[in-house]
Amino acid sequence: MPVDFLSDAEAVRYGRYDGAPTPAELDKVFFLDDDDKARAGRRRSDQMRLGFALQMVTVRYLGCFLTDPLDVPAEVLDLVAGQLGIADPSCVKRYTERDTTRLDHAWEIQEAFGLRDFTSGEAELTAKVAARAWNTGDGPTALFGYTVRWLRENDVLLPGISRLTRLVARVRDEATERLWDSLSAPATPEQPIALDRLLEVPPGGRVSELERWRTGPAKASGPGMVKALDLASEVGGAGFGAVKLDQVPQRRLAELARYGMSATAFQLKKHPPSRRRATLVATVQRLRSKTIDDALELLDLLMVTELLGPTQREADKQTVRRHPQLAKASARLAVAVELLLTAGEDARLGEVWQAIDAVVPRSELRDAVATVTGLVPPPEAEDDGGWRAEMCGRYAMVSAFVKILTEVIEFGANAEGDAVLAAMRALPEALAHRSSGHSVTLLPLRLIDSAVVPAAWKRLVFGHPARTDGLVDRNAYVFCVLVQFHRHLKRREIYAPGSSRWRDPAAQLLDGPEWDAVKDSVLTDLGLPEDPDALLARHVVTLDAIYRAVAGRLPANTAVRIDTAGKVHVASVKAIEEPPSLIDLRKRVEAMMPRVDISEAILEVVGWCPEFLDSFTSISGGVPYLEDLDVTVAACLTGQALNITYAPIAAKGVPALERHRIGYVDQTYLRAENYAAGNPHLVAKQAGIGFAQALGGGLVAAIDGMRFVVPVPSAYARPNRKYFGPKRGITWLNMINDQAFGIGAKIVSGTDRDCLHALDVIFGSGEGRRADVIVTDTGSYSDLVFGLAQLLDKEYRPALADLPDQKLWRTMRDADYGALNDLARGKLDLGKVRKWWPDILRLVASIYTGAVSSYDVVRMLQRDGHPTALGEAINTYGRIFKTLHVLALIDDEDLRRGIKGIRNLQEGRHALAEKVFHGRKAQLFQRYYEGMEDQLGALGIVLNLLVLWNTVYIDDALQKLRAQGNPVREEDVARLSPFIRKHINVHGRYSFHHPDLGGARRPLRDPDADPADDEDDGDGE
Repeated sequence: MPVDFLSDAEAVRYGRYDGAPTPAELDKVFFLDDDDKARAGRRRSDQMRLGFALQMVTVRYLGCFLTDPLDVPAEVLDLVAGQLGIADPSCVKRYTERDTTRLDHAWEIQEAFGLRDFTSGEAELTAKVAARAWNTGDGPTALFGYTVRWLRENDVLLPGISRLTRLVARVRDEATERLWDSLSAPATPEQPIALDRLLEVPPGGRVSELERWRTGPAKASGPGMVKALDLASEVGGAGFGAVKLDQVPQRRLAELARYGMSATAFQLKKHPPSRRRATLVATVQRLRSKTIDDALELLDLLMVTELLGPTQREADKQTVRRHPQLAKASARLAVAVELLLTAGEDARLGEVWQAIDAVVPRSELRDAVATVTGLVPPPEAEDDGGWRAEMCGRYAMVSAFVKILTEVIEFGANAEGDAVLAAMRALPEALAHRSSGHSVTLLPLRLIDSAVVPAAWKRLVFGHPARTDGLVDRNAYVFCVLVQFHRHLKRREIYAPGSSRWRDPAAQLLDGPEWDAVKDSVLTDLGLPEDPDALLARHVVTLDAIYRAVAGRLPANTAVRIDTAGKVHVASVKAIEEPPSLIDLRKRVEAMMPRVDISEAILEVVGWCPEFLDSFTSISGGVPYLEDLDVTVAACLTGQALNITYAPIAAKGVPALERHRIGYVDQTYLRAENYAAGNPHLVAKQAGIGFAQALGGGLVAAIDGMRFVVPVPSAYARPNRKYFGPKRGITWLNMINDQAFGIGAKIVSGTDRDCLHALDVIFGSGEGRRADVIVTDTGSYSDLVFGLAQLLDKEYRPALADLPDQKLWRTMRDADYGALNDLARGKLDLGKVRKWWPDILRLVASIYTGAVSSYDVVRMLQRDGHPTALGEAINTYGRIFKTLHVLALIDDEDLRRGIKGIRNLQEGRHALAEKVFHGRKAQLFQRYYEGMEDQLGALGIVLNLLVLWNTVYIDDALQKLRAQGNPVREEDVARLSPFIRKHINVHGRYSFHHPDLGGARRPLRDPDADPADDEDDGDGE
């Protein structure tokens, strides 16, 4: 590996001042205490005292002595001189007249502070870097930063940059070679040959075996399920499972697998044998779980879209068609029964039958009974509308895969799902039964488990009336077991340990030594006690006080009305009228914005924030630096965000825009992990701008979904006619802060309830500043999310569209809350919380540390819409804060307005996204989850780049208007939109040239110029 992995700018910053230190750094590092002043005071002249002190604070700040000790920012010189009482800091120029003085002082300072030479700490540093490189796989730039931090924290003087870069490069190479050797060591003599064979195209084939394995299923059908299971069986039985991976860090395995999942066979063949085989081993291990994931995703899609949904719709149609027949038969029976009831208790049976026969012939009566019996379930059975019977007619769709499902995939189950899993495992043997004594559509009773047949299925499985020949309906029993298996699988009562998406969340919870190791720090971070009594007592007092305060202000609150049924009605928040000053300011600012192509805006912002680009590490683990990488990354982001191909972006003759270069950077650098790593740098950049600070403080966030049609077959797209018409789609659940910046997102199949995923979005937002207050729509609301959010130290504020239907909860049963008494009809049993508190803490800590996703936890805590005992305890805790939230909504119009404001802000971001993501009819042409995540991640990053661009130029425009004497009211500034977009061109022209602005920014336009040449792009702004 070459040692020049640092950019020129990074190399220049090493061991030197990079501009003036921040005020906080000046206060912390450059403050001279009494000992410091005493050491400097031993010098006789001002220049010697000042020079000595400068070397002292410099080595404390930089970790090294400067060759020119006077090469310090003016702020540092003035601050140190002032502390020493030196009126003329310029006297320090004479300090360097004798070079031996500088060296003598440096030696004295080194001795006084116990600073060590690099040589004395090199061995320890090498061991630390080696461990980090092995465990994390960090790139050389990140490792270099770690070494600098370690040296400074351990009082070791920084060496020359070449020496340190060579150490980092050598140690990282050694760690990488060790990883490759560990994974490529053959478990069997045949394994190396088998691995290399994966890269070959077999005779008669079109792609390599590896490429075939990486291509997952897409079509929900019986044959598609069989193919998916066959692939999972092939990958799982390929003989690569014997490789011991316990000693290899999971992060390193994941990185190699990610590269192996995207690299071509040609690329992998070019690598040395150890690296190639190590990559293939990691990739095959990933494929073992991925093929199981894909098969189970396809099973879920098949059940929902091809079985449950269609059969229910067909059953409804059948019900409508059968209604006249059923009505006619019921009318005949009603006449007969009426005659029977009016005959009296003394009437003879013959006379009654004679009367009935006179009205309804007995043959017609028998037919009517048969009709009603055949169409209407018995009284003890569940009224299923006929969908179960309709489903039984689709046995051919599932017959093949139910025989191999549990043989190919290893499943486990808890107590609730154990019996159904056992029945599912027994199906292949039952279906293999053949007998000449009865039809193949029947099974002997001894081959099934009658205990797993619920009442709703008994009529179909056992017959109605029940069969007496010891046989049952095969099709009905298969679907009875399959439907329950699917339901338990969705609730993770049945799970696949080898899967990454369908595994048991309870097994992922922190426990034993892992829990003990993090318990104290996590509970301290979240402010949660091990004993909940004092905490719950405070909540009881707070809830009672808020009830009384809101009830006391209720008579004067004209926006609130409580009806006779005890339901609360709150008037809609009226929009604040826009004053003429705001209208004029908005018009002027928009007119001043420079016109720019989206490609140029992206490239410009990337140049403003080099740390963002530094986060784009190579998927292959190679050197993360290419000449003009910013240009190619900007081109790739433009193509992905606009949803167009790279053809109109590529440019022959421009190395950074050659088609092969764009494809390489797309495959190597553009992925969701890099977006998550780079976004915090953009957030920090925008947060320091005056206009962004006028919008908000960055600690309030909103979560909402944006829908995308997926017109290609995909196991991850689901139907919803309201949003996707006859096609299927996904939801891009994204989160923005109150400074209009996107800080998190997640892909959701179809339109699954947002509340299942909201916490994953919050805690999957990567490093950086996380919001404390979370606003969502009603779709993300549930008592469980209220409880989990509060336990995770987040204030949850959903917009409750169904406010009149909300029930409030109280802890003091006899308290009088006046007009709120009927509303506060729920009684909280905090004993449930106390009983389950240890389990609650362990579960919350597992979410907080990332050991388990909140989606899996929410699923685990619910059973067909009903909570488990642990879930009910968290619900109970959450109802305290739901009640406080509803009371705040009732009492505080500013809160209601604030929630509406940030939700409107997010709608503005979605409008900008619609303008940007315009290619190919704004449909998402990605079959697999990773592809969806990468492309919509690129869209989210581009939206943030545009918001940052807008923020900078809006701030410039405001400053210019103020400088020209224009009145700019702060309350008007806070209502400007950072999503203005008329000046951004997204069509036709995609140039990537660094503007020659001489270090400045683009000139603002004249707001008073003739706007006749402005082109309205139809945004509706």
